[in-house]
Amino acid sequence: MCALYRDLLALKPIAQMDKQKPHLDINKLSLAGVVITLGVVYGDLGTSPLYTMQAIVLAGKNNFGELLILGALSCIFWTLTLQTTIKYILITLRADNNGEGGIFALFALMKKKSAWAAILTMIGGAALLADGVITPSITVTSAIEGLKYFNHDIPVILIVLIIFAALFFIQQFGTNFVGVSFGPIMVIWFGMLGVLGFSQLIHYPVILKALNPVYAYRFLSEYPGGFILLGAVFLCTTGAEALYSDLGHCGRANIRVSWIFVKSTLVINYFGQGAWLMLHYKPGEVVNPFFTTMPQWFLLPGVIIATFAAVIASQALISGSYTLISEATSLNFWPKIRIMHPTLIKGQVYIPFVNWFLWITCSLVVLFFKESANMEAAYGLAITITMIMTTLLLSYYSYMTGWNHRLVLLMITVYLTIEGSFLIANLHKFKYGGWFTLLLATLYFLIMFGWYFGRKIKNRYITYVSLDKYLQLFKDLSTDSSVPRIATNLVYIIRANRPDQVESKVIYSIFQKQPKRADTYWFLHVDRVNEPNRFEYRVTQIIPGVLIRVDFHIGFKVEPKINLYFREVLEDMQKGGEIKLVSSYDSLKKHDFIGDFKYIIIDRIMPRDYKLSSWENFVLTLNSISRKLNINDIKALQLDSTNTIVEQVPISIDQEVESRITRIT
Repeated sequence: MCALYRDLLALKPIAQMDKQKPHLDINKLSLAGVVITLGVVYGDLGTSPLYTMQAIVLAGKNNFGELLILGALSCIFWTLTLQTTIKYILITLRADNNGEGGIFALFALMKKKSAWAAILTMIGGAALLADGVITPSITVTSAIEGLKYFNHDIPVILIVLIIFAALFFIQQFGTNFVGVSFGPIMVIWFGMLGVLGFSQLIHYPVILKALNPVYAYRFLSEYPGGFILLGAVFLCTTGAEALYSDLGHCGRANIRVSWIFVKSTLVINYFGQGAWLMLHYKPGEVVNPFFTTMPQWFLLPGVIIATFAAVIASQALISGSYTLISEATSLNFWPKIRIMHPTLIKGQVYIPFVNWFLWITCSLVVLFFKESANMEAAYGLAITITMIMTTLLLSYYSYMTGWNHRLVLLMITVYLTIEGSFLIANLHKFKYGGWFTLLLATLYFLIMFGWYFGRKIKNRYITYVSLDKYLQLFKDLSTDSSVPRIATNLVYIIRANRPDQVESKVIYSIFQKQPKRADTYWFLHVDRVNEPNRFEYRVTQIIPGVLIRVDFHIGFKVEPKINLYFREVLEDMQKGGEIKLVSSYDSLKKHDFIGDFKYIIIDRIMPRDYKLSSWENFVLTLNSISRKLNINDIKALQLDSTNTIVEQVPISIDQEVESRITRIT
């Protein structure tokens, strides 16, 4: 074996190198795991006190009174209890796909992936991605606005834009160098929330009456416009869906235990803000009770800590957007897109397109809305839709896994009522900016819909042939000296799941389009499985030494570096004596040169002369638009572009000819 090949095979895929590194077992409860969870999971949910009570008071300032504060606090407490604690912490976290969570992981869990389940998943995923644009904007802006209590002329917008520019710029280098500090900073943040809230609570303990759900009922039934104010109350739980998506990063046990601490400090802070408002607020004032509860001497440190917490929350949403797009791509909901791994940390990805798109849109949101109060008026509409989609999918999954149908019916009734009420209340925000997130969510949805169902239409016309009838042809062609040898090893990327079949277009490419002679033909089949971290392969010697099939079984969280993985397969087969990798050319063989490899990728093109239904044409039009974002299989599978040929072949559709052209003699 020559030194060149030894060096080539020395390369290991990132996923395997990552497995060799020791990692904290996130599935086990530990103090370190709880601290990490505070920094990774609760950024969005934990920074909601920055703007939630401000939004409520701003909306109800003309009818300020005890019912507004006690009723709103009661709604906040029971929303956090029913929505976040019971639905997400206790129920939804149980629906994990080998430790992974999120709406795409929930879809992957379903054995029967119907079209309606796919559409619900697309709607929920699109809305969650749209929410990832406005969350960093409102969080960072709210924190920086605290500086106005020092100087009203502070350029808040400029500072926020500078923070965004720095935050999105460093993404390409990986965030592990700052990520280690996220947990401890969030411990300080939540501790600060609890202390600030308690310092006000002791001056007005009667505020604890709001724990009684009667005040929530009275707020909705008696307060003028109380139902519409649910849109502001909803801000307290907007990060719950992101909590489920981060399940794979921190583990169920750590999330559940840390929630006890998080919820306690959040409730204490909300009630402390309510106590301050009851004692000090003058109707008509425009204040943020989060900052007014701080002593004057602590205001600057408080703003600094709030800014750090806001940046951490933004980072969590940015990383979450990368993960969502990565999972959507693996499940064929999103076009293949360039995905990078800036570090060797397991699961950390960087997607340039998503990063720069988020930077531009977040900056535009800040420039357009200017103040956090204006963003609050637009915030929450999209994420409510995601929560409803999760409820529907979770109910279906629970029923299919053996839950009693009465229990499933109770769950879907309760949560569709709660989330439906929030949706109706949030629809009031449409004209105040909610249209922006819905427009963005619609854009994401159309890309996913066109890509997913467009591929379904094209796949409908894939035909497969049995390899048995072509085995002798492979043997004859590989030894036919009248056909020029195209390569020693000819490698095809195929889609056929059965080892005894292959697409008819592959046979057409090898034997008909241009006969392609090689000593060994390789069929590589990439199977993206529902288990997130599965990482293995299987070899089938169809014709020993002449026709070999390799099936890669790769989880949707594993990077498909097929070129590197195939090298490892060759290394294993060489060591096992199954193949010889020397060149087939006599002049090179005697010098122990390694045989050359040529990759063939077949790109299927839909001809224009076939008649499809109007609906199919519409879907294929969306698919064509989605393909503008798509990178080719060479980049997606990380093949060697210098040794890869892309062949275009038409998709054959059998259609009756209405009339045949007449020959004139």
